[in-house]
Amino acid sequence: MAIDRPAAPVRLTDYAPGGVLRVAINHGNPILAGRDAAGAPTGISVDLARALAARLGVAPVFLAFDRAADVSAAADRDAWDLCFLAVDPQRAQTIAFTRPYVGIEGRCLVPPGSAAQDAGDVLRLSLRIGAVEGSAYALHLSRAPGAAQLVLFAGLTAAVAALDAGAVDGLAGIGQAMQALAAARPGARVLTPPFMQIRQAMGLPEGRTAALAHLQAFLSATAADGTPAAIHDAPGPAPGAGWCPRQDSNL
Repeated sequence: MAIDRPAAPVRLTDYAPGGVLRVAINHGNPILAGRDAAGAPTGISVDLARALAARLGVAPVFLAFDRAADVSAAADRDAWDLCFLAVDPQRAQTIAFTRPYVGIEGRCLVPPGSAAQDAGDVLRLSLRIGAVEGSAYALHLSRAPGAAQLVLFAGLTAAVAALDAGAVDGLAGIGQAMQALAAARPGARVLTPPFMQIRQAMGLPEGRTAALAHLQAFLSATAADGTPAAIHDAPGPAPGAGWCPRQDSNL
């Protein structure tokens, strides 16, 4: 069992060799990140990054990415120093993750008239399921039974258009996003149970060992002092996301 110990003193350059803390914000996940009226980044990811940067004595520089796949693809190109992504074995080849700090449900949406009654029917009926390429749920489903029926799209807009046109039999995605799409399509349904828990974590480019130990201790400390709960309860783009009560949660 992993045991958190007080992290050794850390330097900014342990996190950011260039001396500037560049934070990748994935705007493809509206549950954890968004933009205010002026276009500035907001949300749980942003607030956690600011809390960490304050402990390091610096101001973070936020870099916007449209998709999780774009963040992970840039991990070995010295494009960012800190990210917020779902843990996945493929991503872990180039990203060192903390233990998860939040769990989000992955669910399937089916259109009006679908014969699917629950999530098990996706496989039983060999449904063609659309998903955003490179997303945590797409990576998960690509390794699961029925992967041959997975249809990948560059973004959610294209996936939704395919659903509405009947080119796919359902969509996989973040539970809250699927619920919103269902609400706008009378008769559409979000299937139960969830097909996965999307385990959100903070990450660093591989090799920054001292920073990773400090980052995990930071998350443990913020969990103990209530910072995650305070961030989660504040107004923002994160309705329904559930903070892990323990840093060793299996979410």
